Amino acid sequence: MELLFSPLFSGSDGNCTYVGTREEAVIVDAGMSMRAILEEMDRAQLDPGAVRALLVTHEHTDHINGVGALARKLNVPIYATPGTWRGMEKRAGKLQPGQRREIECGADFYIGNINVTPFSTLHDTNEPCGYAFDLGGLRASIATDIGCVRENWLSTVLGSDIVLLEADYDPDMLMAGFYTYELKRRIRGTHGHLSNEDAGKAACRLVASGTKHIILGHMSKNNNFPELALRTVEDILAQEGYLCGRDVNLYVARREGLTGVFRIASAPDEEQCNAG
Repeated sequence: MELLFSPLFSGSDGNCTYVGTREEAVIVDAGMSMRAILEEMDRAQLDPGAVRALLVTHEHTDHINGVGALARKLNVPIYATPGTWRGMEKRAGKLQPGQRREIECGADFYIGNINVTPFSTLHDTNEPCGYAFDLGGLRASIATDIGCVRENWLSTVLGSDIVLLEADYDPDMLMAGFYTYELKRRIRGTHGHLSNEDAGKAACRLVASGTKHIILGHMSKNNNFPELALRTVEDILAQEGYLCGRDVNLYVARREGLTGVFRIASAPDEEQCNAG
């Protein structure tokens, strides 16, 4: 069994991730245009015909911008919590009967052979969630827009083979930047975003649970940069005795497009990332 995990976009301008196999997959969030998403899938050599559903974490524009158009194009259902549906229903536009699916945090369900577990997160939206996916004994998780490090979502994500983990901002860059005080307070609050330091703390817990691949994502273009996020998390891991390349493989997701296709296989020596 081989699990494919591909961040097509990951940042404050738009988010979209492909999870599954080449024959059966889901897309989490569609924060860019349908055209842009399909172009990145083509670059990654991922077949849109394999997509069985779209899953939405919350109703902010950088997660739903193209969701309705993409669902109509691929003729697949959209899964989201009732609160997220309240926030995005108008933006999604007209859907066919059966394309609107409601889910409950903590209640897992199947899309084909993929077991999906939505978990509750803290973010300033109606009813946000993250997702964990199980397929063939492998687990992948998406934990972004999660406000703070809390046991409620960590308990679901721990033990994942690969995790897309939020590393949104550097506190010094945020406070020295041009954002208003209220926006800075929102970002730093428990219903905002994870800092690089918080990502490092979460990464330590993940590595201790057996996670071998962590992709730092949802990075602010104004309050962070890849080298800083990577070094901060590496240093925090090293303080706990974990070395990148030995205990965990650490990556940074690209904001503007395809990061790569991560192939997670049951045999560890078969795992690899094909950069896009």
